Amino acid sequence: MIEILKIKTLGDLKKTAYKSKSIKDELRDNMIKALSDNADPFKGIFGYDETVLPELQTSILSRHNILLLGLRGQAKTKIARLLINLLDEYIPAVDGSDLNEDPFMPITNETKNIIKEYGDETKIKWIHRSERYTEKLATPDVTVSDLIGDVDPIKAATLKLPYSDERVIHFGLIPRSHRSIFVINELPDLQARIQVSLFNILQESDIQIRGFKIRLPLDIQFIFTANPEDYTNRGSIVTPLKDRIDSQIITHYPKSIYVSQQITEQEADISDQQKSSVVVFPLIKEIVEQIAVEARTSEYVDEKSGVSARLTISAYENLISFAERRKIINNESIAFCRVSDLVGVIPAITGKVELVFEGEQEGPVKVANILIGKAIKTVFEKNFPSPEIIKKKKEQNPYSAITLWFSKNNIVDILSNASNLEYKKILTGIPGLQKIVDQYKPDADENLSLVFMEFILHGLSEYSQLSKLRLESGFQFKDMLSSMFTMNDIEDPDADDEQDYFK
Repeated sequence: MIEILKIKTLGDLKKTAYKSKSIKDELRDNMIKALSDNADPFKGIFGYDETVLPELQTSILSRHNILLLGLRGQAKTKIARLLINLLDEYIPAVDGSDLNEDPFMPITNETKNIIKEYGDETKIKWIHRSERYTEKLATPDVTVSDLIGDVDPIKAATLKLPYSDERVIHFGLIPRSHRSIFVINELPDLQARIQVSLFNILQESDIQIRGFKIRLPLDIQFIFTANPEDYTNRGSIVTPLKDRIDSQIITHYPKSIYVSQQITEQEADISDQQKSSVVVFPLIKEIVEQIAVEARTSEYVDEKSGVSARLTISAYENLISFAERRKIINNESIAFCRVSDLVGVIPAITGKVELVFEGEQEGPVKVANILIGKAIKTVFEKNFPSPEIIKKKKEQNPYSAITLWFSKNNIVDILSNASNLEYKKILTGIPGLQKIVDQYKPDADENLSLVFMEFILHGLSEYSQLSKLRLESGFQFKDMLSSMFTMNDIEDPDADDEQDYFK
């Protein structure tokens, strides 16, 4: 950096070993170096090592413009932003050039005249790679003027220039991204006539502005992102434009819970205070990730829309905040996330899933509860014996002591704001729970054992061994059979009285 600061003129630059190269060659050379050094320019991208990243690396080596195609929350934009890691740290440009032009390869008449006038005394500026990235979200109100440019009447009047002079042109985002990475997010949302304006830029480097036909050899690495759903819902990529995009790379959701957890923990915005005072056991983390897996296969959720990784990120943040809130209310020094705290993630689910008609009939909150229940059931089978399998194999039921205790009209309320001491007292008072945890999870410490004990209650309710009722401030567990009778009484409390009357 110190040596770069010393190079302030074109004459100084000529004395160095600097050679002009296109941005695609720049990306290619740095990609080769990264592969040779076993370096990772895409740090923070998980689950794509064998699929997306090799295709992306190949496309960069081929110097291609790229379309990243995938459902929401598949790190398309994050990948595009990380491409700046493959750029040279600094590049020189003519000071005063609107298009950051290479001193050795100027492309506008204005810059050419500056170099012609000042020669080796032409001033040089240095551009950091972080400044060589432009991103535009495709929205219906985007115009050709925004992207390509337009005639600026104020500029013409101020400089007293005729409209035939190229200097009256105000360049748009794309020309101003010369020697940079230019990203258009959600390409299908861009109106067809605007997409047409990109044809020549991608292929022939021609731009047309209000009658001006200017051949500018723009040096741009184009990255486009698109969602397959958008092809039918809001628009499409016009065929000639798609033909000019060299490589199309398909992204996907994490293929394992482990990868999904890595993404969630990296992206979740957890404060240092929360990290030091709220404990989230691996069991709870797995359930949170499993909720997204269940949503992606649920008959209530629109499969074409997808379920973003942002669902689990927001859910994880809510889960920790829910436990933190209880800690503050009870004036405790530490909190550990419980299974019942999953009720706190419902707001993170309802706003991030697109429901099909059946789901809309059920309602978003009910669907969220169904997804949480299915996630608990799936994770339960990985940790404890399934009551269904026990029944089929006619094995001894390890849960019989628990269900027998509840059959004697015992009821348990696990309230959201219950202190750690109250939580422990409730769960240790249920016969048989501690024995199962000791048998199948002998290495669990005291707090984790309590979470496993509550987890068993939730798991048994998913197998209809116990009744689970949502309270305003928690959950109530009781015998399944007595619950059914209670529900009948609620549905028709005067049924017995009517029968007596007719007798």
